[in-house]
Amino acid sequence: MNKNYILFLLLLSFLFSNKISAQEISLSENTEVSILTIGPGKQLYDSFGHSAFRIKDSEKRLDLIYNFGVYDFNTPNFYTKFAQGKLLYKLDTGNFGPFFDYYKRQNRFVKEQQLAITNEEKQALFEFLQNNAKPENRDYLYDFFYDNCATKIRDVLTEVIGENLVYDDSYITEDYSYRELIQKNVHSNTWGSFGMDVAIGAVVDKKAPPLDYQFLPEYIYKGAENASINRNGTSEDLVKKTIVLFQNKETKSKINFFTSPLFLFGLISLLILFITFKDYKKNTRSRYLDASIFFITGLIGLFIFLLWLATDHSSTANNYNLLWAFPFNILLCFAIAKKNPKPWIRKYLIFLVLMIFLICLHWMTGVQGFAIALIPLFIALGIRYIYIISTLKK
Repeated sequence: MNKNYILFLLLLSFLFSNKISAQEISLSENTEVSILTIGPGKQLYDSFGHSAFRIKDSEKRLDLIYNFGVYDFNTPNFYTKFAQGKLLYKLDTGNFGPFFDYYKRQNRFVKEQQLAITNEEKQALFEFLQNNAKPENRDYLYDFFYDNCATKIRDVLTEVIGENLVYDDSYITEDYSYRELIQKNVHSNTWGSFGMDVAIGAVVDKKAPPLDYQFLPEYIYKGAENASINRNGTSEDLVKKTIVLFQNKETKSKINFFTSPLFLFGLISLLILFITFKDYKKNTRSRYLDASIFFITGLIGLFIFLLWLATDHSSTANNYNLLWAFPFNILLCFAIAKKNPKPWIRKYLIFLVLMIFLICLHWMTGVQGFAIALIPLFIALGIRYIYIISTLKK
């Protein structure tokens, strides 16, 4: 028989036997099932922290991590799928040691909450995770607010424990919107915060139900801390023991104002106002400035419009940033650049001014929050549009 063929059969047999043994593992009575909460990191994508399950059975020499926050950079059309909201995340498994060392090196705290669940529930949760970790089951369509590495922890526990699991939300004393919950973790005058405020729409400005706070790992931790399990008419805490496995060293995040969005847009706004003032003094109009404003705001508006209607992102709908970044502007950049634009262009500019006022109304009434870096830009655009209106009237 061919030697390579024999090696192939042996390898197949080895893999098959491993699969069978993994399926047939019965956890010992001393098994600990835990929720791990990892602190925020320095990058935008990890600034909200992380959550994972840990299953440790010393008798069976198991110490496994179940991590729902993994994606593959080698996915075909990775960035296109990410932009469209079609990127698949997956449940990844591995040993606790490398997982712990990775976050320890990043100076991110690691807290463990050991769960007071029965041996039957531990076994059921283990089998549920093992089944979900299979190649055919491990992928899921990621959603920042409703289906991520944190919400999976809550959903798996609910699936395994069922109606006996009760979350006490009394520890939540303030009503936050989804946007406000995000801003608790990201400084408002950073490019990450600016990008999110421009890209996400009014759907995230509604008040979040207490259970939905758990899209953030911080609230998975607090939710478990305040949860209980009802059994035979009695109630016991879901978490029996909390351990700080690694305490990070506190470091102050430094925000360089001179590279911040507010500084940059402040400079751009001052430039627009300066040119407008010079135009006023010379009784003229800088047509190339007006064409640039129309082109850039129209291009941004087109991007926002596509995020709203051409993607599967749940958080980019109803985005009123379109009120200042109006997509039709890009079609009219040549029209506004003419020395004598058509009369209806003036009416269009009046419409743009009304849209700026509508932004203020939306912001004050809480319909949608906007990036603070855009405040000087709104003022500059409003003044520039009014000046163009008065010039075209003459």
